[in-house]
Amino acid sequence: MPNETVPPIPDAGSLQRGRFTYFPVVPGRLEFAVELRQALLRERPEVVALELPATLQSAWLRGVARLPEMSVIVYPDETGSDDQAIYVPIEPADPFTEGARTGVEIGAEILFADPDSGERPHLKDLYPDPYAIRHIGLMRYVEAYRVYPQPRSEEIARHAAGIAWKLQGADPEARVFVVLSLNLLDPVLDAMEEPQAQPMARTRRAGIQVLNPHPESIPEITVEYPALQWRYESFRGLLSDPHLIDRRHAQLALFRDAEKEYEARTGDRVVHWQRRLLARYTRNLAMASHELSAGLFDLTAAARGIVDDNYAWEVWEAAARYPPQKTASDLPTAAIRGEEVWLDTRRIRLRRRLPSTKQRLRPFGLKPRRKEKFPGEWASQLNGTSICSYPPEDLVVEDYGRFLKKKGKSILSEERVRVEPFTTSILDGIDMRETIRRWHEGRIYVRQFQKIYGEVGSVVVIFDEDRDNRYSYMTTWLGENQNESDMAFYSTFPFDNLVGPGIGRAEYGGFLMSLPPRRMYDVWQDADYEFAETKAERLLLAALDYSVHRYVVYVAGKPPRSIFKTVAGRLGRTIVYIPLGQLSPVSLKKIRVVHVLDGYDKRDIAPQYL
Repeated sequence: MPNETVPPIPDAGSLQRGRFTYFPVVPGRLEFAVELRQALLRERPEVVALELPATLQSAWLRGVARLPEMSVIVYPDETGSDDQAIYVPIEPADPFTEGARTGVEIGAEILFADPDSGERPHLKDLYPDPYAIRHIGLMRYVEAYRVYPQPRSEEIARHAAGIAWKLQGADPEARVFVVLSLNLLDPVLDAMEEPQAQPMARTRRAGIQVLNPHPESIPEITVEYPALQWRYESFRGLLSDPHLIDRRHAQLALFRDAEKEYEARTGDRVVHWQRRLLARYTRNLAMASHELSAGLFDLTAAARGIVDDNYAWEVWEAAARYPPQKTASDLPTAAIRGEEVWLDTRRIRLRRRLPSTKQRLRPFGLKPRRKEKFPGEWASQLNGTSICSYPPEDLVVEDYGRFLKKKGKSILSEERVRVEPFTTSILDGIDMRETIRRWHEGRIYVRQFQKIYGEVGSVVVIFDEDRDNRYSYMTTWLGENQNESDMAFYSTFPFDNLVGPGIGRAEYGGFLMSLPPRRMYDVWQDADYEFAETKAERLLLAALDYSVHRYVVYVAGKPPRSIFKTVAGRLGRTIVYIPLGQLSPVSLKKIRVVHVLDGYDKRDIAPQYL
C-alpha cells in the first residue's frame, strides 16, 4: 500500500490555519487598529474578511472612502418602527474600519463575513485594557484572553457558524486574512473544522443611509475620543514608530494643548506640581476602573479636581477636536447625540449596533460653554454706553474682603501678645511653645492679648504690580447698596475675551475695596496720587485716603516702600501687610477673575454663559 502524506494537525494555539490567517481584535480600540494595519501591510493577503454585516458592505465602503472625514450608517430598526433606528459610526481608529481601508489600499478583495443573521455583529464582552499590548505584545494579550474566554451560548455558536459558512465560500485559491472579535475567535475556529449550512439571513436591508455627523456630534458617537482618532489619522503612515500613537503620549499632548488655551483664556498657568498631581490622579482613576490608562472621563475629572472647571473644559474641548470633520459635505449632515437624530424633520431614537465599551465622557456638573453662531456675533452686541459687574461675583469678593479684615486684626493681635510666667492667672491661655522652650526652668508660661482699638477700613489686594503694563484696563466703580464697597482695579481688557454677548472676562492685576460706598472719585485720574510709581502704589494711596478706620490691609507679594509708612502715619492710618503667599491659592484664584458686563441688561442673560 503506497504511503500517503498525512496533512499536519494544526496547532490549537496557532492563528494560522492553512490559507486562513485569523486576527482577533477588540472592536473600536486604537491599539488593535495599529497592529492590524502593520499585519496587513506585512502579509498583503488576497482577501480581507471582516466580521461585519454583508448587507452594510456598500455603505461601509462608501464611508471608508470618505476618511479621514467620519461617517455614520443609519438604518431602520428590526422592529420596523418609523421612529427608531440603528446607527454604526465609521471611525478611523476602529480595527474593522482599518481592515477595510488598508485592504482596499493593498488591492485585496473585501469580504464582509457576517451574514447578518443575528442582532449584533459584535457580541459584548469585557476585555482587558488593550493598552497592555504596548508592553506585552499582541500574541500574549490574545493568549491570556483565550485562557479565560466568555462562556459559549447557543447564540454565539450560531453566529460563529454563520461566519464560518461565509469564510468557507471565499476564493479557494486566495490567502484570506480574517478580522473578527476576540470573543468569537475560538467559536469560529471550531466552526471552521466542519462544513456549515447556509444560515437563515437577510440578503439586503432597506432604508440604509450614510450621513455626515456634525463636528459637535463626534464626541458623542465615537469609542475613542476625537483627538486620539485625529492623532492616529495624522501618524497612520508612520506606524514604524509606535510612540507616535501611544495612548499616554496622546494624553500628555492633550493636556499641553489644553494648557495653552487655558492660559490664553484665563491668564492662569498650570504649574509643575499640578502636572505631577494630574499624572498621579489619572493613574489612580484608571486603576480604580481596572484600566492601565485613563479614559476621557477620568482625564476631565482629574483636570477639574487638580486645577479648576475652566481647565477641565479646555481638556474636554481639546479632546473633542477633530479637524477633518466639516459641516459642509457631499452627504447630508446630521447632529447625532448617540441617542437621537433629526432626519427629514423627524426625531428618530437611536441605538448603537456595535456594543460600545466607552464610559461617560464628561463629568457631571461640568457646565458646557455656549459658542458664537458666527465669528464676531458677541462683539457686535457691544454698545459701550455703560458697564457693570456680575452680582454673584461681587458677593464672593465682598466676602473675601471681610475675611481679609479679620485676618488683618488677628495679625495685629499676634504682634501685641505679652508672654509671662504663670503666677495667679492663666490670662488668655497657656503658651505651649514658650513653656516647652523653657521646660528646663520648670515653669508654665501664659499669654495675654492686648486689646486692639480700631477697625480695618480699606483693603488692597495686589496680584501683580504690572511693571510690564500687561493690565491695561483701569476703572473705578461705586457700590450699588450699603453693603457693597466702592472698588478701583486694574485688569486685562475684558472685551478682548468675550464669553457671551456683551460679557467680557478679565483677570485682576490688583484692586482696592472701601466702605461705606459711593464716595470714591476716579482713582486713576486723581492728581493727588501722582506720587505713586506703580498702579499698586496708586491703589494703596487711595486706600489710605478713603479709609474711615485706622487700619488698611495691604495684600501683595512684597511689602510697600518704607515711605508709605510715613504717609500713613501723617494720615493717622496704619498699614497691615499680609504676604500673598500666606493666603490660599485656591481662594485667590476664585476672586482673581472678573466679568464686566456691557450694560445692566446683560445681567439677565449672564447666568447662561458664566
